[in-house]
Amino acid sequence: MPIQIEMPKLSDTMTEGTVVRWLKKEGDEIEIGDIIAEIETDKATMEMEAFDEGLLSKISVQAGGKAPVGSVIAVLLEDGEEAESAGEAAAQTAPAAAVSGESAPPAATQALEQAAAIVQKSQGSAPAASNTLTGGRIKASPLAKKIAESQGVDLASLSGSGPGGRIVKADVLGAPASAGARSTATSPAAVSPAAGASGTSAVAAPMAISPVVSEGDQKVQLSGMRRIIAERLLTSKTTIPHFYLHLEVDAAPLMSLRKQVNAQAEATHGNKYSVNDFVVKALINASVAVPEANASFNGDHIVQFAHVGVSIAIAVDDGLVTPVVKNAEKKSLLTISKEIKEMAARARENKLHPNEFDGGTVTISNLGAWGIESFDAIVNPPQAAILSVGGIMEKAVVQDGEIVPGLRMNLGVSCDHRVIDGAVAAKFLGEIKRLLESPTLMLV
Repeated sequence: MPIQIEMPKLSDTMTEGTVVRWLKKEGDEIEIGDIIAEIETDKATMEMEAFDEGLLSKISVQAGGKAPVGSVIAVLLEDGEEAESAGEAAAQTAPAAAVSGESAPPAATQALEQAAAIVQKSQGSAPAASNTLTGGRIKASPLAKKIAESQGVDLASLSGSGPGGRIVKADVLGAPASAGARSTATSPAAVSPAAGASGTSAVAAPMAISPVVSEGDQKVQLSGMRRIIAERLLTSKTTIPHFYLHLEVDAAPLMSLRKQVNAQAEATHGNKYSVNDFVVKALINASVAVPEANASFNGDHIVQFAHVGVSIAIAVDDGLVTPVVKNAEKKSLLTISKEIKEMAARARENKLHPNEFDGGTVTISNLGAWGIESFDAIVNPPQAAILSVGGIMEKAVVQDGEIVPGLRMNLGVSCDHRVIDGAVAAKFLGEIKRLLESPTLMLV
């Protein structure tokens, strides 16, 4: 039997994937463990591993194509099977994934159209031709002959629906069901409306004002990551009641301690601490001290998390990813610093794994390196808080009644008001400020 290679579910939120490129081509022999393709998910680009061996006979979703999770994107043939069987497998399984339509996202429309095209090519729009060749030989695929023999089906009594009237697997399995019932289930005419099987909302895009495109304007196609970012942030801003608080932190003590720690680190383990490392540590400690902020809204109740998972917002070429420092309350500043550096390096090479995005309970977004003084971030659902961090700026400040030079850093917190009230958010942000202005507290 042909082996169907399906679009894998590479993350907990993935509903469809994009084939970035195939590392194997039709006709190649595939061994278990071979990396055969790169798949773009809603979070990153991942390598796809083969779990079966055989001949890669058919690629049904080409590079750049999208397909729902679980739909067939290629077919392997085992020893002794003919290439024709792969075409049957693709033709029979792709429409089934499309027709179900119950969980297919709007972006699956392209995959549905591809499925319909595969069926149309395999079945044709012309009436089924005679399945008997000159000399009385029955035109049937090897797989169809094998099934017919095992089930005692007379091939001469069947009309073939394959190319040129050839009898294929579905014809044998459908006997003695009527051809009309069979074509209703698998014909392109049945597949086409399935894109809107649950109503036109299955493929309808939200109403929006389209921009006026002028000569010279460039159209940049949305990647899977960019599209998911757009969908989630729109959901966040339209369904979560945001509110925002801000504080200014005296960053002089932090910068002084960082200088001392890095001088010592250079002489020992060699790790260089960033300002962000200290801010992340302060966020972790504050999440433990104010557990009401380390929480999530869940319908009829609020979940307060037992552990702290810090989602680190990292800019990549095509958007933003948020890998998680898990069980962060148990980790030292050194461990946190090394883990963030390592995740950031792999994020920019698209080498993060799906499980590294799970378990986040609070997010930090730092734009200080870009010279941004302050900003308000959007809550990263299902979390209830995100810390926004600006750059450290030299300012004139009043100290003991005198104007003196100082170092200041702006912090902001964006909160889900269903979970966190103003007083709790103020306590949470105040705790972060306290730790950053007395940074030695984070080293004990």
